[in-house]
Amino acid sequence: MVTIDGIAGLRELAGEELGVSPWHEITQEEIDAFAAVTGDYQWIHVDPDRAASSPFGSTIAHGLLTLSLGPRFAQQIYEIVNIDFGLNYGYGRVRFPAPLPVGSRVRMRARLAAVEDVPGGVQIAIEQAFERDGLEKPVCVAEILIRILSER
Repeated sequence: MVTIDGIAGLRELAGEELGVSPWHEITQEEIDAFAAVTGDYQWIHVDPDRAASSPFGSTIAHGLLTLSLGPRFAQQIYEIVNIDFGLNYGYGRVRFPAPLPVGSRVRMRARLAAVEDVPGGVQIAIEQAFERDGLEKPVCVAEILIRILSER
């Protein structure tokens, strides 16, 4: 766990890797729960029998399910202290270059790509690479933008 001390600490770490989360196993129950919340019941995610005959050989996690693991993993990698709050401002580029089959283990590697001044604070860009155990290519790459609006 990396502790980042306020805006000055963010500036010092700009361009640096923040760390890697522990592994998380993707279960069918998790995929089904995500489908229920989003209404995305596409068979490649929720029908194990049909998905077994697909090129993937099993169901796969929704790309947005993978992306939504970012906050969980971020809390395991870093914390920013001595600020009032930060807000998710959105995402830059997001891609899903490889599937994440049920039963796979996934983790996230985070790098503080940029720190830019904005009115009232800074905007940070954190590159997130979601890695599948045993696969060289990431299953998701994303750039999350966070606004740090004030500091103590």
